[in-house]
Amino acid sequence: MKLKFGERRFFVDPIADMLVTIKNGYMAKKPEVLVPYSKFKSEVAKVLEKEKFVGIVKKSQAHLALPRRQAGSGRAKIIISLLYENQKPKLHEIKKVSKPGLRIYTKSKNIKKVKGKRGLVLVSTPQGVMTGEQAKAKKLGGEVICEAW
Repeated sequence: MKLKFGERRFFVDPIADMLVTIKNGYMAKKPEVLVPYSKFKSEVAKVLEKEKFVGIVKKSQAHLALPRRQAGSGRAKIIISLLYENQKPKLHEIKKVSKPGLRIYTKSKNIKKVKGKRGLVLVSTPQGVMTGEQAKAKKLGGEVICEAW
């Protein structure tokens, strides 16, 4: 497919979309956010839940009644509840590291700490998505997904 002069082609990154949805939900002080379901996104959200950056993560079934005007309302969604402490969000920043145009891979010994161990790095390893500390302990490297603090 040829692009015309001045025309741009945008690539979709579903993980980045999920992270931005979570970040925007915190900024808007929403109690929960909805993102389209995928197994990988669900794994990322479960790790964030385990590390207490978000609340309960659950999958909504496709047959549940969601508003009709919502795009893709017939598909399953991930419902992510957001946590606040004294009306301040538990998650201050979340940044995507590996992008579709530039994948970032690392060995276990090169996984760095985020904000002096107050934050975390999410790594996609052959044994699944886990934090950087867990990957270091298991001596597993992989793709660096994001940093959160």
